[in-house]
Amino acid sequence: MPRSRASPKPLDAAALERLALRYVERFATTRGKLTAYLTRKIRERGWTGEAADPAALADRMAAQGYIDDRLYAQSKAAALARRGLGARRVSAALREAHVEEADAEAVAPDIAAREADSALRFARRRRLGPFGPPAVDRAVREKQLAAMLRAGHPMTIARRILCAENADDIVRELEGMS
Repeated sequence: MPRSRASPKPLDAAALERLALRYVERFATTRGKLTAYLTRKIRERGWTGEAADPAALADRMAAQGYIDDRLYAQSKAAALARRGLGARRVSAALREAHVEEADAEAVAPDIAAREADSALRFARRRRLGPFGPPAVDRAVREKQLAAMLRAGHPMTIARRILCAENADDIVRELEGMS
């Protein structure tokens, strides 16, 4: 007969703080993500004692320097740009990570400055346009355009890259835009 697991003990203020410290120790995070994590843990395990306030605990962690939403946004945006993702995808990832609007707007100029480089990186990596075999079929070109758009790149840059005849020419042209 299989053993049944004992249900975990309900959380109290000290246990919740230990969970928060362990989480920020292991992961780069934002106040919003930490609050969501702590709220989920309270829901799963229950609570004993006075009313819990995960948002206040997350704010205290930020005040102590364990969490920095702006730094998180900058590093996340840079990592996604290195993967070749465009501004729309980066913005969506920051919203999903609960980055506050002010911090996301502070990172927006950096994202815009890397827009052309990111699109070129994506096209190289996925072998699209001049970086891959010639796409003579209209359906193939449309799939390539759709991939660029799903990656968050603007239509104008995606079309320029995909319609380019020579990889060196499009690289020079788009680097001039940056």
